[in-house]
Amino acid sequence: MGRRAKMIEKIKTLMEQHERIRNIGICAHIDHGKTTLSDNLLAGAGMISKDLAGEQLALDFDEEEAQRGITIYAANVSMVHQYDGKDYLINLIDTPGHVDFGGDVTRAMRAIDGTIVVVCAVEGVMPQTETVLRQALREKVKPVLFINKVDRLINELKLTPEELQNRFMKIIADVNNLIRKMAPEEFKDKWVVNVMNGSVAFGSAYNNWAISVPYMQKSGITFKDIIEYCEKENQKELAERAPLHEVVLDMVIKHLPNPVEAQKYRIPNIWKGDLDSEIGKAMLNCDPNGPLAGVITKIIMDRHAGPVSACRLFSGRLKQGDEIYLVSSKSKARAQQVAVFMGAERIQVNSISAGNICAIVGLKEAIAGETICSPSSIIEPPFEAITHVSEPVITVAIEPKNNKDLPKLIEVLRQIAREDNTVKVEINEETGEYLISGMGELHIEVITKTKIGRDAGIEVEVGNPIVVYRETVTGQSPMIEGKSPNKHNKLYFVVEPLEESVLQAYKEGKLKDEDFKKKTPQEVEKVLVEAGLDKEEAKRVMSIYEGNMLINMTRGIIHLDESRELIIQGFKEAVRNGPLAAEKCQGVKVKLVDAVFHEDAIHRGPAQLIPAVRFGIRDAIMEAKPVLLEPMQMVFISTPQDYMGDAIREISNRRGQILDMEQEGDMAIIKAKCPVAEMFGFAGAIRGATQGRCLWSIEFAGFEKVPPELQDQLIKQIRERKGLKVE
Repeated sequence: MGRRAKMIEKIKTLMEQHERIRNIGICAHIDHGKTTLSDNLLAGAGMISKDLAGEQLALDFDEEEAQRGITIYAANVSMVHQYDGKDYLINLIDTPGHVDFGGDVTRAMRAIDGTIVVVCAVEGVMPQTETVLRQALREKVKPVLFINKVDRLINELKLTPEELQNRFMKIIADVNNLIRKMAPEEFKDKWVVNVMNGSVAFGSAYNNWAISVPYMQKSGITFKDIIEYCEKENQKELAERAPLHEVVLDMVIKHLPNPVEAQKYRIPNIWKGDLDSEIGKAMLNCDPNGPLAGVITKIIMDRHAGPVSACRLFSGRLKQGDEIYLVSSKSKARAQQVAVFMGAERIQVNSISAGNICAIVGLKEAIAGETICSPSSIIEPPFEAITHVSEPVITVAIEPKNNKDLPKLIEVLRQIAREDNTVKVEINEETGEYLISGMGELHIEVITKTKIGRDAGIEVEVGNPIVVYRETVTGQSPMIEGKSPNKHNKLYFVVEPLEESVLQAYKEGKLKDEDFKKKTPQEVEKVLVEAGLDKEEAKRVMSIYEGNMLINMTRGIIHLDESRELIIQGFKEAVRNGPLAAEKCQGVKVKLVDAVFHEDAIHRGPAQLIPAVRFGIRDAIMEAKPVLLEPMQMVFISTPQDYMGDAIREISNRRGQILDMEQEGDMAIIKAKCPVAEMFGFAGAIRGATQGRCLWSIEFAGFEKVPPELQDQLIKQIRERKGLKVE
């Protein structure tokens, strides 16, 4: 049996032994060394060959990534580690360090029971360390501490042994203060980290060595030895005597809980259902024979298999071919294959039981944060609802600095759009630029700098961010005539606002964009009438497009059917570029009330009818009290009480309204709504206002009317930017 086959056998056996499983994450401030640490743990545990890893794992991996087209270390990885003569299975989830991806971090925390908090010895505890640690503790995830980059203290800062110890004491004290302040009541004292019992380790992830008190006792290495090795630039030998993976994984197994222990106190925290129900008991006991329950924490794109869902199972068992019910999207899907992560690869298995983190292929509709269960016993309520109906609201144009990178850029953009449903990518035909639309400034920055720049190695020029507006109408227009260029065809339109309830049904996905051949199909008509559209109108819908509707209210017009497709096309062109500022329209109801067509088909072709419809509808919109809508964002800020006033001022300076404020311990939680246009530079400003101590997140909150006093000025600016005529 090869080494790999042995490893697979081990994983399959350990998956069924709950007390031998550890589900963990690594969390840290940006650049404190999470990725280097996870890579080296994998190589050390024999999951990636050492020669592939080379000295500086993180760097070689990027080459590997470019070839495979997947990010290896953002994915989940699993490894086997021997401790006290027994094998253990460690499932590791890498969490992003970035404040904008709070959602990702929380979802990752949902899947793990313990975390390694990495702190850079040079920088110490940073605001982001506090943020991610708070998220971990809120999810009842138990921490251990790894102090990284110790070699820099010795070699660059030339600290004496005494100064070294003081530096360590300070970091440990800082971390413990945070734990005492933020941990759940019952764990405040149990979860503090302690050098003597080995829940703290020191080392250099980059140079692959680490040390902890239990390991010093076991191996006889002293602190003096470590200083000597570093000073003599002989860290390689040190890595052989005190290998990073052994020290850190020993600490993980000894101090972090297995799923059976953890689920007893974690489930009541993350699931608000009845704990005495069958599913509640099964989850508390991590019962592989109970009903299926799990949560999807991440979607990873795979070139060959499509989207792969990483999932933590809390109860039950999942087999290949099982039908799965996705609770939030209310849809069913089949698990085409189930697998475990082994190092950076996936190993297919027949079945996976509660307490494990697994990969599922075949859930096309799944999104991160989705609750899964079996169709026969549906979980109510699902785990923490992550519902944001988000629309991208900021757009930037990008183009590659080198034209030869273009094909690669297109491929990368496609993949990004699949992994993250809050990103939209389109090509501007006229300028040949690629337009990326995202949820906010930071979101766009990470896509362009990290995913395109760093991971794919494509240098791009990024334009200034542009806010996406919408146009709508607030009144009813008189009947407006649209004439074809040859004056032989005349169409008459009335435009009015689409009922709010019908637009809502469209946003919720009950209505989709579609064109109808003759009359509205019955099932669509039923939805329309239920949503509050007039019965007569509901029967006669010609097209639904991006939240707008075209309705044919004419009777007995000759040649209308033959022209139907052209009329629909003209309607789409009209609402795609509204008359105010060429932004998309939404919530506009266009009624065709009368028409006169030329007898001869040659005189009513596309070149005649499309402009007639387009200009007719545009003129009608201009007569129906058109207004500009701007995108709004909900802003959630949690900040220490002392900085509350500064945070509120930051919001009110940005035309924001405070919706709600509450207090949780020593933190103030502010909920507000701000226009996206005013949110540029918010990341830096809010950090400055709260000295980096706040946690904030934003989500899309729909479009609202621009204040009347700003509208004309804004329309003028947009028109100038787009090179349109400015009246």
